[in-house]
Amino acid sequence: MSSTPFARYPSLVDRGVLITGGATGIGATLVDEFSAQGARVGFIDIDRDSAAALVAKLAGAKHPPFFAAADLTDIAALDAAIAAVRDRIGAITVLINNAANDQRHAIDTVTPASWDATVAVNLKHQFFAARNVAADMKTAGGGSIVNLGSASWMLKHGGMPVYTTSKAAVQGLTRSLARDWGPFNIRVNTLVPGWVMTEKQVRLWLDDKGRAEIARGQCLAAPLLPEHIARMALFLAADDSAMCTAQDFIVDGGWT
Repeated sequence: MSSTPFARYPSLVDRGVLITGGATGIGATLVDEFSAQGARVGFIDIDRDSAAALVAKLAGAKHPPFFAAADLTDIAALDAAIAAVRDRIGAITVLINNAANDQRHAIDTVTPASWDATVAVNLKHQFFAARNVAADMKTAGGGSIVNLGSASWMLKHGGMPVYTTSKAAVQGLTRSLARDWGPFNIRVNTLVPGWVMTEKQVRLWLDDKGRAEIARGQCLAAPLLPEHIARMALFLAADDSAMCTAQDFIVDGGWT
């Protein structure tokens, strides 16, 4: 977490927050930042080793984060993991649907099975996680769901058609859930990152061509980092954004 004194949100103190895909990358920064706000954080991931390291790192937090291992594409396992998180941190009134996998794939390599698998890891679990925690939010009198989208489809990026299709669909999911759950004071928004310089992105896909593309596309001449995404997520989870719902909040350095 940055040492710069960014905003503190009193409404997040002791709040039950569930983060999917929280062991690495943007997700790990989300776990770190929400824990620093004094929230009760639970996170789900398939990467046990990275999750254990993160929990150890944040052991001194007011509420050390709780990790539940699960493959989010297995909805029964997802539901069990959410139950374990709820049992540990209490009612879940913030959900950050972060988990995704932007594996590159060519059109000609897509099969029915790979299509379903890619949709499952990038879209399907968002709906089922949201539906699961909505009962907590209704009982509590409200809550905030933040679905992670992607600027990739807006920019017409090629080379990963099922991923970009899934991420475009996230915004439709957000708007429909926001309408149906608005009467219960449940807010649902899409947080849309640009090309975030996580360790994975730099290691696997960032090259000179990518750097040039970022330089041409972004208005701001600085790398987009996980903490920039986390700071928007904090705002959307806090009561400060009480009348924000069914919206897209783009954090991409001005690219789209």
